[in-house]
Parts: sequence; C-alpha cells; structure tokens
Amino acid sequence: MKSIKKLIKRLIIICIIIYAFITFCNQQKILNTYASSNIEIEKKLEQAQEYQEQLKEIKENVNSKEYIEEVAREKLDMYLPNERVYVNQE
Repeated sequence: MKSIKKLIKRLIIICIIIYAFITFCNQQKILNTYASSNIEIEKKLEQAQEYQEQLKEIKENVNSKEYIEEVAREKLDMYLPNERVYVNQE
C-alpha cells in the first residue's frame, strides 16, 4: 500500500514537472514572437519619426522662394522666362 502511494506521488510529481516544462517552452515561443514583432514595430516607429521630420522641414520651407520655384519646375513644368531647358531623348 505504501509503495503504491509513493508511486502515485512520484507520477504526480513527474506529471507536474513535464507540464511545467511544456508550459515554459510554449511561453518562450510566444515571448520570441513578441520580441520579433517588437523589433518590427520599433523600425516602423523610427521610419515614421524620420518621415515626420521630413514633413516638418517641408512645412518650414513651403513659403520660401526656392521651394516655390522647385515645385513649379518639377510638378508644374514651369520655368523662368530666360531659363534654358534641356530634355533627354532616350
């Protein structure tokens, strides 16, 4: 009778250890997934901050004469009266 109780206790302890090990492995996989997604989110955040800085620079320069001329040339194909325009034919 005593040996059966000892055997049952040992089996219960072994089951608890196996359960704890499996749970630990599963949680480690989840933590690794979270860590990799955290790195991706940090990269996206950094890119968004860089883009925000670019927009701030554009906002500061939007009323400058140079910016207005640049937009007129690139987007509206407008040029100064005595300006020579060269076109590449490729």
